Amino acid sequence: QKIVPLSGYAGSAKKQKRVYAFVKRSFDIVASLAALLVLSPLFLVVSVICTLYTIGKPLFVQQRMGRNNVPFLVFKFRTMNVAAPREVATHKLENPDQYISRVGETLRKLSIDELPQLINVLIGNMSIVGPAQRPHQTYLIALRKRNGANSIRPGITGLAQISGRDNVTIKEKAWLDGEYAANRSVLLDLRILFKSVGYVLKSKGICEGAN
Repeated sequence: QKIVPLSGYAGSAKKQKRVYAFVKRSFDIVASLAALLVLSPLFLVVSVICTLYTIGKPLFVQQRMGRNNVPFLVFKFRTMNVAAPREVATHKLENPDQYISRVGETLRKLSIDELPQLINVLIGNMSIVGPAQRPHQTYLIALRKRNGANSIRPGITGLAQISGRDNVTIKEKAWLDGEYAANRSVLLDLRILFKSVGYVLKSKGICEGAN
């Protein structure tokens, strides 16, 4: 029986990772471009609604930490008025109702406000499935660096989003991001996408306000 050296296994693993990375990025490009084209009428309608109800630009742009801790600008539909704190997560606000527009709550429950992130996916800042996107928080960055989650693109959805979403603590999210980074595969991505549909349809895990 031929003995395969350990270096052979390492080479095979690297090849599998390269193939997976190619398949994943190809899927991201095709899926995001197709979705943007198909959903363009919805984008137009939602843009008009957001402008009317928030008295601001339809797209909300905010800095997030991306792959290898390189910052990028993430795009979302504006669901809160222009007076809302820019760097505070909605689920941490004491009184979010005074900031969220009348239609903003519905857009958030249906995750329609997340759709412009498809632009981020297309240009390569994000992936459809990946670790949760994060603001610049030193403590969280240290946790994610330790578990390898900083080395891959953040995703529109991921393990954290299908494991409780806003109800998951920072440490739990960092651990889930690490689990995804260590075990990512096509099958895992498909499982996350499938479960994400159920979360969106049922509006599970959405928490508006610190209370």
